Amino acid sequence: MVVGFPERAVHGGLGKRQLEKTRKSVLDFSASVNPCPPRFAWNLDPDCLKYYPDDSYTELKERIGKVFHRDPAEICVGNGSIELIRVFCSVVFRNPSAPRSFFVEAPTFGEYDLSARLAGAARTTDPLCAAVRFLCNPNNPTGGLLPKPEVLDRLRAAKESGTVLFCDEAFIELSDPHQSVSDVRDPSLFVLRSLTKSFSVPGIRFGYGFGDPALIGMIETARSPWCVNAYAEAYAMEALLHLDELEASRAVIEKERAFLAAELEALGMQCTPSQVNYLLADCGRQATPLCEALAERGVLVRDCTSFGLPESIRVAVMNREENRILIEALAACVQ
Repeated sequence: MVVGFPERAVHGGLGKRQLEKTRKSVLDFSASVNPCPPRFAWNLDPDCLKYYPDDSYTELKERIGKVFHRDPAEICVGNGSIELIRVFCSVVFRNPSAPRSFFVEAPTFGEYDLSARLAGAARTTDPLCAAVRFLCNPNNPTGGLLPKPEVLDRLRAAKESGTVLFCDEAFIELSDPHQSVSDVRDPSLFVLRSLTKSFSVPGIRFGYGFGDPALIGMIETARSPWCVNAYAEAYAMEALLHLDELEASRAVIEKERAFLAAELEALGMQCTPSQVNYLLADCGRQATPLCEALAERGVLVRDCTSFGLPESIRVAVMNREENRILIEALAACVQ
């Protein structure tokens, strides 16, 4: 056993595991995906399965580049956004002449800390001393969104200190895409994106990122060959043409988020103001027993103990009928 080896990060999205365990239907509020994604036809030619994918992903990168007005040389792709976090860290922290340290504000997504530590980096409390500063925008689990000018302020500070700003925008299409910095070209900036949350297809596993061509070239070298399978590539090629349809999703999410927050607070919980498709709720009690009681009722929520918030849960914003089921289950469990 390797002494001091980090433990796996904890995640939501427990629906399939619970279904396999109990053979009973579940409502999975632990996975924060779009409750009303765009619907469109997409096809995969079965003949494609006879061949390895094009490991350069030329057509896919050209499609992404056309949508986001970026050169394909500025684009990397991966088997989900987490693979790109891992590969980014393995590349950036490989340089022995640079500080092997990172800065991240808590609470936030656990994969930044884990991926950086797996690459041999140590966490620092001073962002000016870090090789990489991680920013989750909108933040997971709080749902807070920094406006673009504030992100650019952090980028300027990062440049001045020789730090790379890693900006994770996995949920921004379900919040306010106008606050994205995906159009900013700077050697000190890497932007991570995902399709799977916005289109509610986490099983596809597809992520992509934007950065300086030199950094992108190293990431593309370090990632696994053929990391995006034929099904994911075919889906992504079509989904990228439907990003504008997410405006309707954002309107539904805003309405249902307000309803859900009001209902949670009526149960005595305190919700952190959110601008995305999930809510962080302080339960005023230990979250783990509450999550277990809800699971017995076929409702899964995210236990935020792993975020350092042992009295909080994170719940996805779903449709009205599903949100009512959650509230009814919570009401029964907190009596």
